[in-house]
Amino acid sequence: MEMSELRALLTPEGLGLLDDLGPVDQVADVARTVSRLRSAGHSPDLVSAVVGQARLRAKAHAKFGEFAERMLFTRSGLEQATRLGVAARHAQRLRRAGMTSVADLGCGIGGDALAFAGAGLDVHAVDADEVTAAIAAYNLAPFGDSAHVEHGTAEESLPATADGFAVWMDPARRTSGHSETRRVTADDYSPSLDWAFAVAAERPTGIKLGPGHDRDALPADAEAQWVSADGSVVELVLWSNALAREGVRRAALVIRGERSHELTAGADAEDAPERELGAFLHEPDGAVIRARLIGDVARSLEAGMLDQRIAYLTSDAALTSPFVQSFRVRETMPANAKAINAVLRAQGIGAVEIKKRGMDVDPAAFRKKLTLRGDASATLILTRIGDQRRAILADRVPAAD
Repeated sequence: MEMSELRALLTPEGLGLLDDLGPVDQVADVARTVSRLRSAGHSPDLVSAVVGQARLRAKAHAKFGEFAERMLFTRSGLEQATRLGVAARHAQRLRRAGMTSVADLGCGIGGDALAFAGAGLDVHAVDADEVTAAIAAYNLAPFGDSAHVEHGTAEESLPATADGFAVWMDPARRTSGHSETRRVTADDYSPSLDWAFAVAAERPTGIKLGPGHDRDALPADAEAQWVSADGSVVELVLWSNALAREGVRRAALVIRGERSHELTAGADAEDAPERELGAFLHEPDGAVIRARLIGDVARSLEAGMLDQRIAYLTSDAALTSPFVQSFRVRETMPANAKAINAVLRAQGIGAVEIKKRGMDVDPAAFRKKLTLRGDASATLILTRIGDQRRAILADRVPAAD
């Protein structure tokens, strides 16, 4: 968003028009809406800003729920913003540690700052981009004097040390995509991670990083917590000083809906031994894999590794865990279309969910090779076991609470 568009939007006319318009969530609606608003005499800047915000509000519901209906966004700010449910858990950690104030350095559109202020913390929020800082100020306006936003850099805006004052940083990632599998390095962040880690060494600090950040580059004395929400690993947070828990260096926080479960350890867990495929196959949550706590989960399930190179567990016991998705094994076969189709026909399977790990297979392309007829459904897992490419036909087990 350009500053001219923001100025047009932050007027009674602009905000009223946005509220009246409501979410615009279909691409086909955009051209019609733009044409209608221009015909009504609204300026190009105002129309662009209002329609853009209406589209972003529709997308923002996934992260902010009903709060999105009164917020403003930038496209990149929404992409990087912490989900409100995750941010609320960050705020709870600060409160439990006795914090009363927080400096949010690199606040973006204010996602974390909203949760901090909502938890009763005094918030000093800063962003280096002028438009983004103005949007954060709008989003935090309902909290009055307890939430202050300024335009500036993190390095220039670090407050003096004080009791009960924490620092939160979400360094801007300069690269596009930020996928869960890409290894992100220190050069991808602003402010620099060297500066951020130096601050964390001296003060109670939380630093949000991409979940694919190089583990070897993490400070040895920080608590590293990988967070997944509804099956997707969304972030890695480093906690230091009073915000780090005693004896915890690795943590996997798994959030499903309103419920959350956490696995913690003082170090990476030792992997469990390999064993033959049993009655159940278990897929660890991505946060567990990132935290390298698979071995601890395996032992809790009386399970072993299906293959030491692949993050699947297997067991005979009918145990479930919030840290894995479990599957009851029906049948195994070679991972080729001919063998799989024979089993699918015999069992009358007309719908399959395809999962793969350790095999260079495009599930969408592979699906076209399958003969799917019948009323039954199942999960098809394509993986390697030792030197063999195997297909495992299985049924999902309801997730543990």
